[in-house]
Amino acid sequence: MSKLLEIKDLYFSFDTFQGEVEAIRGINFEVNKGEVVALVGESGSGKSVTSQAIIGLNPMPPGRYKQGSINFDNKDLTSISEKEFQKIRGAEVSMIFQDPMTSLNPTMKIGTQITESLIKHQGMSKSEAKQRAIEMLGLVGIPNPDKLIYSYPHQFSGGMRQRVMIAIALACNPKLLIADEPTTALDVTIQAQIIELMKGLQDKLHTSIILITHDLGVVANIAQRVVIMYAGKIVEQGTLNEIFYESRHPYTWGLLESVPRLDSKEHGRLASIPGTPPQLIDPPKGCPFAERCEFAMKACIEEFPEETTLSSSHKVSCWLEDPAAPTVERPVQSGGHV
Repeated sequence: MSKLLEIKDLYFSFDTFQGEVEAIRGINFEVNKGEVVALVGESGSGKSVTSQAIIGLNPMPPGRYKQGSINFDNKDLTSISEKEFQKIRGAEVSMIFQDPMTSLNPTMKIGTQITESLIKHQGMSKSEAKQRAIEMLGLVGIPNPDKLIYSYPHQFSGGMRQRVMIAIALACNPKLLIADEPTTALDVTIQAQIIELMKGLQDKLHTSIILITHDLGVVANIAQRVVIMYAGKIVEQGTLNEIFYESRHPYTWGLLESVPRLDSKEHGRLASIPGTPPQLIDPPKGCPFAERCEFAMKACIEEFPEETTLSSSHKVSCWLEDPAAPTVERPVQSGGHV
């Protein structure tokens, strides 16, 4: 598969009154054409900052690209102007945000919000853009789209608004779609419908997708590869099967064990990872997960581990991979049926 996006040694910081917040600290991953890659981690792990760095939506200042590159379709996005970004956003890279009610303009009709990008990026006439908007609303499962294009966002349910957001994002046939926790504000039934919709559209349109989530149950249904982030770093990445069944980082194990399971003997009790992520205004010099890790050693506190390549797709940064480290048995339940 050919690469569409390649992020190399990316550092992104925010300058605040208290000091520098190192939100992204040297991450490396890629997205191939037609592939779905999931970025997974707790709140504050750097997932959304990464996605907004790709599309140039982090406010600068206080944000800034500190080091590294974001190569999208043979163009480094860290060195282009805001004017160039405006040509790319919506046309080549689109984004679905967490809450459609705050992302959609409450004063504009749904149809207008879809057609404006078509007129700007595709050069369509108003009548052509309107017809395309109706087609897109039908494609994402909105009934009677020829009538509902004249409706306002408040007249739709949460699930319908998210479908409208997907229609807007896909209207110009972008090469890359970034979905930032697209099911967070929805109930479980609607979540499943939205994921099925995205799967169907991805199969049909062959759009590459970066799915940002903390829910591994969602990941299991759509992603081909998974990138695990923690405290601005990537601690493990691999194919879906490698992460669910052969994961090697204790943080990944913790995330997997926190997924509700029907076959669990601990009825009514969910596993959790004790402690909280570190503050990135003063990040630890060692492994950022060390304070919360039951397997932490002295080396974990003192230095961040080098990345270990386990296969062509599976990589992990953990001192447990060092030949001198004690043997640790992987928790049995990790990677079970989700």
